Amino acid sequence: MKRTANAIWNGNIKSGSGKISTQSGVLNSTQYSFNTRFADGIGTNPEELLGAAHAGCFTMAMSLALTQLGYEPGNLNTTANVYFDMEKGKIEMVELNLTADTIAGLSSKEFEEIARGAKENCLISKALTGLDITLSVEYKEG
Repeated sequence: MKRTANAIWNGNIKSGSGKISTQSGVLNSTQYSFNTRFADGIGTNPEELLGAAHAGCFTMAMSLALTQLGYEPGNLNTTANVYFDMEKGKIEMVELNLTADTIAGLSSKEFEEIARGAKENCLISKALTGLDITLSVEYKEG
C-alpha cells in the first residue's frame, strides 16, 4: 500500500508560501507558510499535520485493540500536541491525550494497559521511534 502527498513551495522562507495536497483530495492546495508554521497565519503546517496523523493512527489502533478484545469502543477522542524547539531545529515530543466514554465491563486499569499497547503498536508511533511520546488517559469506569 502506498499513500501520496505533494508539497510545492515558491519563494524564500519568510515571504514565500506553499501548497500541500494529498492523494485523497482532503488537502487540495492547502496553504502553508512561515507564518502558519511559526506564527498565527492562516493555513496548515507540518507539525500540525504530524499531530493529526498521530492522533488518528493512535485512536484507530485503540479501537482495533478494544474490538479484538471483544469490547465496543464507543467514543474515543485523542488530542496530539507536537512540541518543537525552533532553536534546536527538532521536534522534541508528542503528547497524546485520550478521553473515552465508559465501556461496559472494562476497568480503568485495563483501559490504560490497552491504551499503552495501542500507542506502541500505532504505525505513526513506530515511525517516530526515538522521540519522546507521552500518553495521558481520561477514562471513568461505569
